[in-house]
Amino acid sequence: MPELPEVEVVRRGLLGHVVGKRIVAVEVLHPRAVRRQLGGAADLIGLLAGATVTAARRRGKYLWLEADPAAAADPIAILVHLGMSGQMLVQSAGAADEKHLRIRATLDDSTELRFVDQRTFGSWMVDDIVGSVPASITHIAPDPFDPGYDQSAVVKVLRGKHTEIKRALLDQTVVSGVGNIYADEALWRSEIHGQRLTDKLPVKSLRAVLENAAAVMKEALEQGGTSFDALYVNVNGQSGYFERSLNAYGREGKPCRRCGAAMRREQFMNRSSFSCPRCQVRPRL
Repeated sequence: MPELPEVEVVRRGLLGHVVGKRIVAVEVLHPRAVRRQLGGAADLIGLLAGATVTAARRRGKYLWLEADPAAAADPIAILVHLGMSGQMLVQSAGAADEKHLRIRATLDDSTELRFVDQRTFGSWMVDDIVGSVPASITHIAPDPFDPGYDQSAVVKVLRGKHTEIKRALLDQTVVSGVGNIYADEALWRSEIHGQRLTDKLPVKSLRAVLENAAAVMKEALEQGGTSFDALYVNVNGQSGYFERSLNAYGREGKPCRRCGAAMRREQFMNRSSFSCPRCQVRPRL
């Protein structure tokens, strides 16, 4: 699934291509794409028709467009769940439809914002805005690039938990934006195994993990995100290149770029974790 850098790349593309445009019409081509919308396709279409997009925002891995609806005073959020394969593409009107096109929003400059989703795990929904975020994600913690992010507060939360550090990094209510890929990269940089317990790690180590998570995501963002196949692209259909710079994720059997030991893969929460057996010593359980 896309993590913070990939979602931020999409957000920046939407900022440049969609913000300031009015939605002329919306077409829902697959019911699963609006399954989170309480009133279904008709409700989403009715709320978005005539709305003007005023901002493209993100918290962690969550993306939304803020809009002023035509028939309401309060702004709304178009919350976009990219799922495992969701793409937000900007196309010229009349361009051939993508095979897995799910939602088409026609804008007043004759371009189309298209939601393409091969695996249909993603969706759109219209949500109220509470404070500065959609109501349904108020429980999501600030990410390391959020003005409200407080590293000391996150460290305090981690020290108060008795859980594995990688599991805590993936908990979006503690710190958002970090997924499986960047958690492995941050832990490799910190020379800490993902099974180390948060209440046993020194504050210095917890700070290092959080700082490395922010650093690796910043570097990934500069390279357009991480792409392992054609499913992750920006709004222009271009892939990111950070996969070439990964030090841990996906490198099973390859030499550690720090010490030369063969990288290992372990099962973790129905996923895979990648680490160095020499640099990141597994704790005794």
